[in-house]
Amino acid sequence: MATETQEGTAPAQAQSAGLPQFDFQWWPGQIVWFLVMFLVVLAFVRLFAVPRVGGTIEAREGKISGDIADARRLKDEADAQAAAAAQETAQARAAAQRVAAEARAKAQSEVAARLAEEEAKLAERAAVAEARIVKARDAAMANVVGIAADAAGAIVGKLTGRAATSAELTAARGS
Repeated sequence: MATETQEGTAPAQAQSAGLPQFDFQWWPGQIVWFLVMFLVVLAFVRLFAVPRVGGTIEAREGKISGDIADARRLKDEADAQAAAAAQETAQARAAAQRVAAEARAKAQSEVAARLAEEEAKLAERAAVAEARIVKARDAAMANVVGIAADAAGAIVGKLTGRAATSAELTAARGS
């Protein structure tokens, strides 16, 4: 009998052999458990996962916007410093040009003063030299008259055979 019972139940098990998910008699229980698990997972995601992910996203957006604001602030500061540096450079360049112009003007005035001094010395030397030339010319001219008188006397003596008198020489000179 024990063999009959086992044999009697075997055909019933053989008919329902297969996956229980595809057996229609089990579907109502599976749907209920599916809905329960779905609601539990949905509640978990809604209560824990979404706020954490949302908080992380908000924190990241806040950090990015803060970093962008810091970058803009630093850029503005850098622009202001660059403008100040450009202004200082322009002022320094202007000061350097002013100092160079002053030095150039001072050097030109010193050159002009030394040039005037040297010209004055040269003019003085030229005046002294001109006075010596005039004196030498006057002395030479005075000697020329005497030499000319002597030469005229010697020429007259050679030509006439007699020496000319000083009265004749003075008369010939026209003075």
